[in-house]
Amino acid sequence: MQKSLKNIYELHHKEQRGDGFSILEKERGEIFSLYIGSGKKVLDIGCRDGALTKYFVPGNSVVGADIDELSLDRARKNLGIETALLDLNGDWDELNGKTFDTIVAGEIIEHLYYPERVIQRVVALLSANGSFVGSVPNAFSLKNRIRLFLGNKKNTSLEDPTHINHFSLGELNHLLLQYFTKVRIIGLGRFKFLAQWFPGLFAFDLVFIADRKK
Repeated sequence: MQKSLKNIYELHHKEQRGDGFSILEKERGEIFSLYIGSGKKVLDIGCRDGALTKYFVPGNSVVGADIDELSLDRARKNLGIETALLDLNGDWDELNGKTFDTIVAGEIIEHLYYPERVIQRVVALLSANGSFVGSVPNAFSLKNRIRLFLGNKKNTSLEDPTHINHFSLGELNHLLLQYFTKVRIIGLGRFKFLAQWFPGLFAFDLVFIADRKK
């Protein structure tokens, strides 16, 4: 199973993403960096080649984890970070005994078979005051709803064959509140004002910051 997923994502990243690709890189990178801060032990799950990781490496001790070994090698060489070859859907034995102040999952949980189980593992690895920072595509934005109503999945979250789960703002918030005491969700998109004030309808991407239950 791990070998199959490894091959799928190495091919997907090579053909569909390319080196250094990251959706809304600057916007997400700046938000992640702001909420992570410095002096932290950080785990970045699904870091690929570190295109987003580079924003929060300065001042932090970062471990990048991914199933794509080729991209992971580039992250280690380009950023000088520690890396772990990891199938997020499997056991996380590679991280046994470690704890982190922040765990990052940028555009990751929509790729997972059982996101809730992965979040449980995230919680187990977080320190008492740790935080979970990440983002997902807004699968049910107004634009996407109209496209899907018309039977067209192009330019929606459904278009990506590696997206296994599809989140609305409400569903994402509900999932995170099962494990974290405080959840903030920030909408990003072309129309910044509308995305921030009405993220469920107008955001292209949903960034979340979740503080762990004590």
